[in-house]
Amino acid sequence: MAMLFIVVALLLQQILLVAAAPSVIIVGAGFSGISAAKTLSDAGIKDFLILEATDRIGGRIRQQNFAGINIEIGANWVEGVNGGQLNPIWEMANKIQLRNFYSDYSNLSANTYKQGGGLYDASEVQNSIDVADGVNEDGEKLSQSLPSSGRQDISILTMQRLKNHVPSTPLDMVIDYYNFDYEFAEPPRVTSLQNTVPLATFANFGEDVYFVADQRGYQSVVYYVAKQFLKSDKTGAITDSRLMLNKVVREIRYSARGVTVATEDGSVYNADYVMVSASIGVLQTKLIKFTPDLPKWKILAMYEFDMAVYTKIFVKFPTKFWPEGNGTQFFLYANERRGYYGIWQSFEREYPGSNVLLVTVTDEESRRIEQQSDEDTKAEIMQVLKEMFGKSIPDATDILVPRWWSNRFFKGTFSNWPIGVNRYEFDQIRAPVGRVYFTGEHTSEHYNGYVHGAYLAGIDSANMLIKCMKKGMCRFDIKPKDA
Repeated sequence: MAMLFIVVALLLQQILLVAAAPSVIIVGAGFSGISAAKTLSDAGIKDFLILEATDRIGGRIRQQNFAGINIEIGANWVEGVNGGQLNPIWEMANKIQLRNFYSDYSNLSANTYKQGGGLYDASEVQNSIDVADGVNEDGEKLSQSLPSSGRQDISILTMQRLKNHVPSTPLDMVIDYYNFDYEFAEPPRVTSLQNTVPLATFANFGEDVYFVADQRGYQSVVYYVAKQFLKSDKTGAITDSRLMLNKVVREIRYSARGVTVATEDGSVYNADYVMVSASIGVLQTKLIKFTPDLPKWKILAMYEFDMAVYTKIFVKFPTKFWPEGNGTQFFLYANERRGYYGIWQSFEREYPGSNVLLVTVTDEESRRIEQQSDEDTKAEIMQVLKEMFGKSIPDATDILVPRWWSNRFFKGTFSNWPIGVNRYEFDQIRAPVGRVYFTGEHTSEHYNGYVHGAYLAGIDSANMLIKCMKKGMCRFDIKPKDA
């Protein structure tokens, strides 16, 4: 009789272990992973497990203390506001009363500094801005002068623009950099996104952008969503056992029967499906091994997309020495080296009394700066500022240089569609492979690279999985056209 009880107990234990296995494992607790999990939860699929590599949720929305203030080293703006449709992130920001400020770039022509010192004449800068806007001899913008079919071919727009005007002077280059790289972190010869075609973000949600400067952090919008389905304590900390932090996924094994996920600490988790929300930059590395290897069409699609690097460098000073007041928040520095500490922002309204400047670099400059010491970066910045404002300005006391490209859990800041990539190839980047599903801002058809893109992509990917789980409407391997 005792032996019978032991056998029954072992069987019950095995049944409980099987029952404890989640239906879905979500890799990554960035905004896409969190919104995907909430969508599953809302659909009644609550037996999921979120494995996050870092010690926090939010992904590339990240707050850090610098010189006594909490600043955003990752996503910082709610982009696309006051348009025909309501940006879901703007709606959340208003609900939780997230402190934010309208960014007004309209006075840049009066705030553009020369290499070697002094300001450009405002009319000269404005002329360069007009040329960069792509106005042709008939006074039409480039995008308006193309046939309707050509407007949809961003590659044609970029090539025609470069044919009409190739920026070569320091002034033209910094205006070009502001128009393209400041938004997309890559030059127009690389990325297909550029200002001659209305982006869906601004066409749908509005052209205004708002800078988040809340001591709770921009990450508050992620927590706002997470706490709607994950348990938290009285302090607001998430205590739900379905969220596991410091779990670095290193291998995903998949078959027709299910998936097995192995983490760096030796843990192994089984599920029916897995949703991978790692960035496209991470997917291009060997951090996560897929067994068997992903099909060639999937690997090719992943490598066709770019992972851009956008670096906001924060510099603290003992006193202010830059202009203050209306129309002076943003200013440019024109250098013969394109992208060399060109775009500046002061925080008179956002962080009063902080004496902090923000300078933005991208792409090759970001990678170069990440590989040198902060002291070397500070010395370069001081040389630029002394050209702009004179040699008597005080030295910086603190500097913060985020290193997104060097971080193995991100490998950059956001994705871009390179020139030549079409809609079919985009379908391949977000398509599932068997029981392995994918999400992330890079899978958002219209809003890749944006916070709302990450949020909406999680919802879209989760709905795709829900259709498969509940209705048998499963999208498996999408073969190449020539297969």
